[in-house]
Amino acid sequence: MYLSTEHFTPPNSYPAIHRYQVETLLEKGSGALNEDVLLQTDDLFGVFDGATSLDKRKFAGNLTGGLFAARIVAQTFQQGCGNLAKLADNANRHIRSAQLAANVCLNERHRLWSTSLAVVRLTGDGFEYCQTGDALILLLLDDGGYRLVTPEIDIDRETLQLWKTSQAAPTTTIQDLLAEQIVRVRLQMNVSYGVLNGEPEAMQFLRHGFHELAGVSDILLFTDGLFLPREYPLKGDDWQILVDLYRGGGIQAVRNHVRRLQEEDPTCRKYPRFKQHDDIAAVAIQLHTSSQPAIAFS
Repeated sequence: MYLSTEHFTPPNSYPAIHRYQVETLLEKGSGALNEDVLLQTDDLFGVFDGATSLDKRKFAGNLTGGLFAARIVAQTFQQGCGNLAKLADNANRHIRSAQLAANVCLNERHRLWSTSLAVVRLTGDGFEYCQTGDALILLLLDDGGYRLVTPEIDIDRETLQLWKTSQAAPTTTIQDLLAEQIVRVRLQMNVSYGVLNGEPEAMQFLRHGFHELAGVSDILLFTDGLFLPREYPLKGDDWQILVDLYRGGGIQAVRNHVRRLQEEDPTCRKYPRFKQHDDIAAVAIQLHTSSQPAIAFS
């Protein structure tokens, strides 16, 4: 099992087990902590993107509620048994209990710990999945196409569009300029979009199911830190570019492209976003591979 750390974790490539090999990436963004968590154990894989509560309170020394939420959920999946939807429900209950123990006021919803997630478990000729929030599961197909397993959501489209069109001074941050808008979006948790944050309503947004492996070459799980920067927030994501980058050089190629564009825009205005670099957690499962050890990515 891999939990988030405060330091850059380079991509790893694991030897093929049975019929697949795995490449992972866990990397801190420009924030003080990495709030993303990565899980890989046996045939179970997951990425979890913790979101800091807007009151910025820290716990157990210097840990954020978002990181606690992501860790709680990853550990619940790693230690539990049964179908993934049941494990997600258990994890959501654990988040609620942990918040109560930490004296978090559950009625002040912007203070809640929360996390997105994308998890798959390989089972014979298929896989079970569950997902909520903006962590995604993307399938690459043998015929060269691709398919998102669950519909994507764009939580921050309106906020980023307001930032894009603002005339704020260069020293102004999006958090300062659009504080009220950011709170409004956060209060839409489990109203218009789902996250695990301890609320029972979170289960209404959980997507869970099974998918055959026939015709699938790769399964990608990733948090929004691996999304390609968009110049125009109202335009949809171009997943074909991400797919082409991955096919040309794996997760590392996607990461390098994302970071290069972000480095070229340190003020976060050309490609509107909340900070220069977001945390990344990603897993790539390449199917139908030989039993030869994989080559490590550098």
